[in-house]
Amino acid sequence: MSGTETDERGGLKDLILLMARMLVDHPEEVSVNEIRGDKTYVLELKVAKEDLGKVIGKDGRTARAMRTILTAASTKLRVRALLEILE
Repeated sequence: MSGTETDERGGLKDLILLMARMLVDHPEEVSVNEIRGDKTYVLELKVAKEDLGKVIGKDGRTARAMRTILTAASTKLRVRALLEILE
């Protein structure tokens, strides 16, 4: 894996951080933990308890939209990225 690819994969974390911080009332409590595999990349999103509903959305629509954007961005990097929202 080249240095550029590592930087771009870190950009996936930044992308999730940006989206989540724009949605919540307590952006300072948003954190993303990254777990890297060879071809799979798991991003664990944690927000304040009272903001959990805002990132999940009605019927999970917001979470689904975030996952769709993450999938589109990760496809370019030829990795599989998964978003886990932690309670």
